[in-house]
Amino acid sequence: MPIFVIFIIFSISFYLYFKIKYFRTKQPMEKQWISAKSSIALGAFVLLFGINQYFIYQSTLSLVIGLLFVAMGAGSIWAGVRAYKYYYPLVVKEANE
Repeated sequence: MPIFVIFIIFSISFYLYFKIKYFRTKQPMEKQWISAKSSIALGAFVLLFGINQYFIYQSTLSLVIGLLFVAMGAGSIWAGVRAYKYYYPLVVKEANE
């Protein structure tokens, strides 16, 4: 499905953008916050790739691999959101100092 391909390209683009921004940032809490955002983008990439994998091939092996990718992507998104919520107040505090 072409919509998944578009979302996959967007998510990998956001991941690369956040990784470049991560290496250019000097503040330690801001680095962790940006790393959390890149984790969310990478998780979205893996999740969408797993869904797209099933629609392309529609076999049992593709279903198993796709479900693994979906689970790993969802876990990465979940961990990234938790880290984002944890580091955001610390980034605001660090910026005010």
